[in-house]
Amino acid sequence: MQRISPYVRRHAFNVVTTVAWMLLISCSKNEPIVLPAHAHNDYEHEHPLSEALECRFKSIEADVFSIGDSLFVAHDSVAIRPGRTLRRLYLDPLRRQIAHNGGSVYGEGTELFLFVDIKDDAGGTYELLHKILADYSDMLTHYRDGAVSSGAVRIIVSGNRPFELMQEQSLRFAFYDGRLSELDSGPDVSLMPVISDNWNNYFSWNGEGEMPENEKQQLASILQKAREKGCIVRFWATPDQAGKARTAVWTELKRQRAGLIGTDDLHGLRTFLSNSKGNK
Repeated sequence: MQRISPYVRRHAFNVVTTVAWMLLISCSKNEPIVLPAHAHNDYEHEHPLSEALECRFKSIEADVFSIGDSLFVAHDSVAIRPGRTLRRLYLDPLRRQIAHNGGSVYGEGTELFLFVDIKDDAGGTYELLHKILADYSDMLTHYRDGAVSSGAVRIIVSGNRPFELMQEQSLRFAFYDGRLSELDSGPDVSLMPVISDNWNNYFSWNGEGEMPENEKQQLASILQKAREKGCIVRFWATPDQAGKARTAVWTELKRQRAGLIGTDDLHGLRTFLSNSKGNK
């Protein structure tokens, strides 16, 4: 794996996001590119992981609970089912995909984000996650003694995040999902490469009518600050029912080149982002 210099580390996510949007704008809708898209609650689809990979999403989310020595993928504890573990649904298939494609998920070098959203005890579940990820270290972007080494998959810990535990690790196979409150004073990109937050905490506009000018400026300011820090931004709770409101919000996020656009409707977002005019 390649060690990343401090300068590149600070600016890598800005560069990668900019290049992704430039490719998206310049390529034809039928050209296979990796989309700046996030598969929210991916495990709830009929075909977890494979559908998101078919749609060529940059980012995929799995919620987890710890039971014994396994992490089970489910939205809440009553939905836990035998065999639906992080290894079986995500880590093992990704390893096979990477081997098949010569070292990266899509075969052209793009790093995939796998968000692991901890739904129960932050510290205990994270410690188990760390042990499990050690078995997949050959394919993971990781942090060791102040340096980040790039891999095919970057694990982003979301939900119940043990910040102090992660910050103190000299060897870490996962990265911290920050919040906008941490944008100015939070850790650098070697720990916090992504910032996620609730759209409704910052914007009153829900896609109906024109986005207020002051909110457009606020969104631009947030994204610019993140770029300067080397982070990318993802909002959750944006409109996700098919219709004009969803399209309007997606259009604004696309226009301002947000790091990731999230959805439960994978094929709907793929169609939207693959349309060069972004008007479907």
